[in-house]
Amino acid sequence: MHPIIIFSYKMDFSQNNLFGYIEDLQELTIIERPVRRSLKTPEEIERLTVDEELNDIERAVYLLSSGQDIQGTSVVANLPVLMRQNPAETLRRVLPKVREVLPVAGVEMQLTAAVSLLTILQEESISIHTYSHSFLHIILQNVEHRDAGVSNAWLETLLAAIEALPKETIRHEILNPLVSKAQLSQTLQSRLVSCKILGKLANKFEAHIIKREILPLVKSLCQDVEYEVRACMCQQLEHIAQGIGTELTKNVVLPELVELARDEGSSVRLSAFETLVNLLEMFDADDRSQTVLPLVKSFCEKSFKADESILVSLSFHLGKLCNGLYGIFTPEQHLRFLEFYKKLCTLGLEQENGHNDNQVQLQTIEQEKKYISVRKNCAYNLPAMIVFVDPKNFNLELYSTFFCLCHDPEMPVRHTMAIGFYEVAKLLNTDVYVIHKELVALLQDESIEVLDALIGYLPEILELLSTGGETSGSESKLLNFPELVPALTRAEQRAATSLKWRTHEKLLQKYACLPHVISSDQIYYRFLHRMLAIVMTNNVLPVQKAAARTLCVFLRYNRKQEQRLEVIQKLIERLPKEYRKDERRLMSLNIHTSKFPELGQGKSYWNRLRFLDTCEFIIELFSKSFFCEYFFLPVLELTHDPVANVRMKLCYLLPKVKSTLKVPTDKHLLQQLELCVRKLLCEEKDKDVLSIVKKMVLELDRMEASLDAFQKRFYENDLIDQQKEREENLLLEMEQLEKEKQQNEGRSTSMSDKMYEKKRRDSKTSTALAKNIPMSVSGNPPGTSASKEVKKSKLVRSQSFSSQALHSKYGNIDKCSSKSSSTGYSSVPGVGKSSMFSFTDDSFRTRSSNSSGTAAFSSTSTLPTSSRNTSNSVDQKNNGSKESHSRKVSLKNRKSNS
Repeated sequence: MHPIIIFSYKMDFSQNNLFGYIEDLQELTIIERPVRRSLKTPEEIERLTVDEELNDIERAVYLLSSGQDIQGTSVVANLPVLMRQNPAETLRRVLPKVREVLPVAGVEMQLTAAVSLLTILQEESISIHTYSHSFLHIILQNVEHRDAGVSNAWLETLLAAIEALPKETIRHEILNPLVSKAQLSQTLQSRLVSCKILGKLANKFEAHIIKREILPLVKSLCQDVEYEVRACMCQQLEHIAQGIGTELTKNVVLPELVELARDEGSSVRLSAFETLVNLLEMFDADDRSQTVLPLVKSFCEKSFKADESILVSLSFHLGKLCNGLYGIFTPEQHLRFLEFYKKLCTLGLEQENGHNDNQVQLQTIEQEKKYISVRKNCAYNLPAMIVFVDPKNFNLELYSTFFCLCHDPEMPVRHTMAIGFYEVAKLLNTDVYVIHKELVALLQDESIEVLDALIGYLPEILELLSTGGETSGSESKLLNFPELVPALTRAEQRAATSLKWRTHEKLLQKYACLPHVISSDQIYYRFLHRMLAIVMTNNVLPVQKAAARTLCVFLRYNRKQEQRLEVIQKLIERLPKEYRKDERRLMSLNIHTSKFPELGQGKSYWNRLRFLDTCEFIIELFSKSFFCEYFFLPVLELTHDPVANVRMKLCYLLPKVKSTLKVPTDKHLLQQLELCVRKLLCEEKDKDVLSIVKKMVLELDRMEASLDAFQKRFYENDLIDQQKEREENLLLEMEQLEKEKQQNEGRSTSMSDKMYEKKRRDSKTSTALAKNIPMSVSGNPPGTSASKEVKKSKLVRSQSFSSQALHSKYGNIDKCSSKSSSTGYSSVPGVGKSSMFSFTDDSFRTRSSNSSGTAAFSSTSTLPTSSRNTSNSVDQKNNGSKESHSRKVSLKNRKSNS
């Protein structure tokens, strides 16, 4: 057979080369010949054919009696269905046939039967008494099957049945035969099964029954000649200890564990060690210090010298072990176990780092895998070791280890660190800033699996970093970590270029937390445009939807009206003048829609579909008034879309669109909606779209438009919508406050600069003329330097008053937001953010009325200090113009007299 040749050049189908291609194709057809030969012959098909007139029970009996193995296996797999439909006939006619077939059945039917009987038990389609009478003997007969896989499957079914069976049935059917099956004369498989059954029975009987009938069997199996039996029994000692209590555990189980911990078999020692760690809570301080601690110390010493097989298990349980023995450790022992943990964290890396130049040894692949597992377990136990050393000592004791694990050369270790990063951050609390560089490193890790593990708790980690571990609503501290925001953007880019779109989708969903941890401007310039680009250019639908929802969240919390309008215009190609409510404001901002690649009215129907998805998220996240103001009519315009899929998706969205209307305020929009629906009913030519329109019309007729006033039926939804509208208005107020604050700061700085220059000049002239000026000049008349100082002090007081008022305003804003999120009264009318802001507005009005008499606080008004300064400047200008006019009149009179 010739090899398959991949031609990199253009194929030549001339007569000379054509026969060569045909020969290759003929040889390739040989691959299909075995497939054709494996098909069933007519005789086989005839044997597999069953009469269609037979019912389910008769068909099952026929197939088990005279069918092939594959047909019998299908009947056994269908047993739970037959038991649900007709349990009496199934038990009477089908089950006897199953008993006949199973002893000679193959592995596949045996495994299927074990699963079917377990399903019948879990579904409880028959009583437990009927189940034990009908199926328990089948399970017990096959639990010692010669095939290990089949035996384990039946054993799993038996252990599940023990949980549900009554005590008397267990005692007579299981415990009594177990005494003989646990003897040394029985097979190895029988004794292993006995060990697992004993561990399950320990929780079903009282302590005195366990002591009299079960513990003797346990002791004999712990002394079995086969190490597999001893290891298996050692693993079950934990369940037995929980059944017999603390006293018997100390007197019976602990001595057996100590003896098994010194066993010659490494697997037995390993099982004993793991059982000791799991039973630490049942031992008192004396047992821990006198018995357990010496055993643990010997395990640690032997792990590096003679018994490396225990290293993986020791590293996995070390955190639990150290915290369980914490109370009995001396300072030296505490330090010793901590150093042992640090040594395990770098196991296998010494040669790479050049620490063991004199002991150059070639590590086998098995050793490397073992060392990677050890370091991975150390990464898993890092939170427990932080508790062991106290989080306050993390920077001194464990930061270097934490750094090494985060930069480990093996991906599984870094993956485990990424999974536990949030636990570490929670433990560090106010010292969480220490590990921000490692967070950046894991975000930029070369493995996409590490990033996928990290982003599971990314919002919580960023929140801890932004608040510094403090629960109070403090200012965001992510500004102190400037490298974190670029790392987040690069992480998204790497996820986008990878083939794992689910990681990209999850990351975009987690980025919805960013408005709570970084500033609005950073989101706008770093993330918002990227989300919009993903919505319009990405080829994966779940990723596009995740980006669209995160984009809506960014828009929801954006604090600048100019930027919000710009994003809205990017989502919509153009807003027709007849329904553009904010035309003047848009024109004043110099924002033109032709600059942007549009979504809602773009050329691509795929983008228009995504626009409808975005509108659905806007309905979810924004208030009804916001959607009606900007998106209601652009959505209705898509009823004329040339693509049927777009119109179909719009029809499904119409009920949600109608739910945003309030009557009578939005009566004209309701008329527009009804008009569009009528047009669809009359003019729609696509039958699929028309059928959906008819269904939606019925649903729209059943819907009631919400009123402007509160209704009992929609009370909760109206409260939520009112809260959203308040928050949107609050953003506008905060933006206006920030603008006024910047204006006042600019004016105050210019005024202070002028006053400083004037004071500097006055100080120079005063020092130059100090000798010629008599002391009596200090009593200056009004209008001189003394009056200027008085004016200066008044100006400073007015500026300080304005800044204090502004800070109090922001303080009330923060209090409002925190209270609204923590209490349920924020959404009640008259309570929450709007009422608190009305209170501060009143305080502003009273203060400004006392000072200037006419100042009022609103979203478009200026602060009292700025109004006061402007009024003073206007008065000065008016006085100056009057004086200049009087001087001109006097000059004219003098000229006329002369």
